Amino acid sequence: MNIPNKDLKFPLENYNGLCFLKNIITNPNIEVGDYTYYADFDDVANFEKNVLYHFDFVGDKLKIGKFCMIASNVKFIMNGANHLSESITSYPFAIFGEDWKSAMDGKKYPIKGDTIIENDVWIGYGATIMPGVRIGNGSIIASNSTVIKDVEPYSIVGGNPAKEIKKRFSEEKISQLLNICWWDWDIEKITRNVKNLTNGNLDKLS
Repeated sequence: MNIPNKDLKFPLENYNGLCFLKNIITNPNIEVGDYTYYADFDDVANFEKNVLYHFDFVGDKLKIGKFCMIASNVKFIMNGANHLSESITSYPFAIFGEDWKSAMDGKKYPIKGDTIIENDVWIGYGATIMPGVRIGNGSIIASNSTVIKDVEPYSIVGGNPAKEIKKRFSEEKISQLLNICWWDWDIEKITRNVKNLTNGNLDKLS
């Protein structure tokens, strides 16, 4: 078998506009699975620049599964962007110090948890993913969408805020796919099945 090398930074010969993402990540709070790729019209280094408000002291993580497809200009807004929303004002007095430095004593900014992109997720150009969102396996996020809440597996969502447009398959087929978890197969089995994975007939998977 001649299997694409998951450890290559640039898997397409003579083209550096697409990378296997895990091989360029430097931030330990970003986790990426094998074969997930990121394409960028300018520089793939823009990926980490587009993970915004991702401050070490907050401690939240961006977790991305295997075989995901992430287009140029996708942005992830992390928990460091959050302000108080149930107080009289959301203004962050404390960060400016001086006599304002104790304004947050006994209080915490809202934390919505890690942002999780499961496996085989396609995120279209210019989409924005908000903090703490979980995007389910096999989902498709339309270009320029803003995702503010969890996305069910094998859903297509779009808009601002993003809403479900439709399910990709029947509930029965989605259940079968989630039981199969093809992305967790060994790479040799995946390679044997690439022609079957790119059609709609589950019975042909072997």
